[in-house]
Amino acid sequence: MKTTLIFCFMLMTSICFGQYEFNASQDHPYGVPNPEAPEQIRDFDAMIGSCKCTSTTRKQDGSWNTSEEIIWEWKYIMNGTAIQDMTYKPDGSHSGSIRQFIKDSSRWYVHWFSTKAPSTTFPVWEGNKKDDKIILYRAQKAPNGMDGFYRLTFYDMSKTGYKWIGEWVDTSEKIVYPTWKIDCIK
Repeated sequence: MKTTLIFCFMLMTSICFGQYEFNASQDHPYGVPNPEAPEQIRDFDAMIGSCKCTSTTRKQDGSWNTSEEIIWEWKYIMNGTAIQDMTYKPDGSHSGSIRQFIKDSSRWYVHWFSTKAPSTTFPVWEGNKKDDKIILYRAQKAPNGMDGFYRLTFYDMSKTGYKWIGEWVDTSEKIVYPTWKIDCIK
């Protein structure tokens, strides 16, 4: 904060004051929610911080790959008005998301990025917290051409950890095919 204030004085502007008070700091290494942000900014409170996780993906033949240990880190960004998460994997690759709640649509929008799959446009999931789960969707056809979604669900969220599952679902959500699951412990 001291450096920010010095910089603001150098610019001779008051625009900087308070601009960064909710970002990560020595006292709050993962930032804090901005009280001016929509109340939904707290939907991900249980995840904020760093977790040790077990990640398992499905093979093309339908069986499951051997699980790998990853670190999944979450923090408040954009002065406490959005959330960023990053995963750190044993092979040195990373992926993450920027999560923003848009009041006008009353939905979360999640923009995903990865070192293994760089992209000029980020895939976007959208959704909401329903009861004790956060459920996000992105349109995706099945290999046979059937319309559906790739659904991401956070559940069993608590101060000690959470679970996540990625599943292909048809438009009625009667057909559900899990392809990726992650269990995290703080």
